[in-house]
Formats: sequence, C-alpha cells, structure tokens
Amino acid sequence: MADKGVETKLDTSVLNADQQEKLRQFKIKTRIDNEKYMRAHPEVEVLVGDFLREVLLKRPADIREFSADYFSRLNPAGDSREEGNTDAE
Repeated sequence: MADKGVETKLDTSVLNADQQEKLRQFKIKTRIDNEKYMRAHPEVEVLVGDFLREVLLKRPADIREFSADYFSRLNPAGDSREEGNTDAE
C-alpha cells in the first residue's frame, strides 16, 4: 500500500501515440506558462524560499499544521480571495 500523499509515476505506456503526443505538448505548454508566470512574479520565489528556510530551521513534526500557521500569518485577515482567483466568489 502506497503512503497517502506520496506521488507515484504514471504509466504513460497505456496511452496511444496521439495521446502521448498531446500529453507531451500539454507538459511543454504548462512549463512555458509556469516559467512566464514566475518571471512576471519574482516574489513567488522569495515567498517559497522564505517558507523553506523556516521549515528547515524549525523542522516541524506536523508540516501541514506548520504550513497553515505560516501562511495564515502572512494574511492575518484570512481573506482567501486573491487577484485572478474567481473561485472565491
């Protein structure tokens, strides 16, 4: 039985050639889109870096609780609505 939350590698050999090509194109487009976003928002790298530094310094036993507390402190109002996020409406 695999551990909960552990990512497993998918078996893409069950896809036909057309599906594999579509998946490859999707991955390429996703990487390009992610790179564009990261370049437009350099604060993301700073935010993630600060978070990782805190995790490695404090080595919390419960990483999920620590993460929730850490990011809640960044947004004390608890407002989950962000620019570009229409799901919160």
